[in-house]
Amino acid sequence: MRNKATTIEYYVNRLGFTIFGEGDYEDYLMVEKDDVQVHFFRFEELNPKENYGQVYIRTNNIEAIYQSFLDKKIAIHPNAPLQIKPWGQKEFSLLDPDHNLLTLGESI
Repeated sequence: MRNKATTIEYYVNRLGFTIFGEGDYEDYLMVEKDDVQVHFFRFEELNPKENYGQVYIRTNNIEAIYQSFLDKKIAIHPNAPLQIKPWGQKEFSLLDPDHNLLTLGESI
C-alpha cells in the first residue's frame, strides 16, 4: 500500500472488510472478511502501473459477491468480469487503488 488511509477506504468502506488486530501500526495494516485476511505493508515508492501484486480469494458465493460489488458501483477489472474459466472456476477480478489484482473465484 502506498497510503494507509486510501487502502482502508477501499477495503473497509467499499469492499466490507474490517480492520484486524489490536495494534495500529503506521506501516502495516491487516484486514479481514469472513475467513480471509489480507495484510499490507507501506511502500510509498510503489508505482501502481508497475505493480504485479496479486491475491486469489476462493469463495462459495461468487455471484452474490459480484452482484453486491456491482450494486456498490465497485469497478470490476475491464478484462475480468464474472465468467467461467477453462480451469473450472467462475471468477472475476478487481484492481485496488495500488493496482493489486484481486481475483475472486468459486469452483464449479
